[in-house]
Amino acid sequence: MSKTNRSKITKKEAAEILDLLKEEYPEAGCALHYDSPYHLLLAVMLSAQTTDVSVNKITPELFRRFPEPEDLAAASQDEVISIIRSIGLYKNKSKNIISLSQVLMEKYDGVVPGDFQKLTELPGVGRKTANVVLAEGFGEQRIAVDTHVFRVSNRIGLSNSESVLETEKQLMAVLPEKRWTEAHHLLIFHGRRCCSARKPQCNRCPILEHCRHPEIL
Repeated sequence: MSKTNRSKITKKEAAEILDLLKEEYPEAGCALHYDSPYHLLLAVMLSAQTTDVSVNKITPELFRRFPEPEDLAAASQDEVISIIRSIGLYKNKSKNIISLSQVLMEKYDGVVPGDFQKLTELPGVGRKTANVVLAEGFGEQRIAVDTHVFRVSNRIGLSNSESVLETEKQLMAVLPEKRWTEAHHLLIFHGRRCCSARKPQCNRCPILEHCRHPEIL
């Protein structure tokens, strides 16, 4: 591979990278199970520092017991913990989803707002969660930078930053806006299935020729 590949990735090349990833992972999409923006919001919050598979195991019972914000707003933390105990940070997460549900009832009549600022003002909701909810629940084009997106995009050269926010901005600048949500999913799938944190499988990488990772040059 030529050293010239250390040059900055262009918008045209970024689109080509997405095409290759889409060919490799045609099924890429949201892995969390939900049936409403509210349940999506809860699932994304619960997925922090744990796997989507683990979250999908507990949400059916959580959603059955507390189907609407008014139900969870009136729940005790012990009730919620008894359902979500198997995932990480369950104490803090139980507190946040109850508080969030109370705020939804008090300020938004139990409806999840489709506004970034309002979402990030809710208890326990950060940029990543808000972007996922707006993308999946409201159909907006958003790039949510989780650990996979952050690692993969900075490793292959789509971005070059140690900041999550700056990485998000750089990705928005180089990727086609109509494909931001798609790019989020594709980078996650690539991070999980090929470009892992400890041992990236460069020998079978579908975008190897575009990668700026110094260890493979």
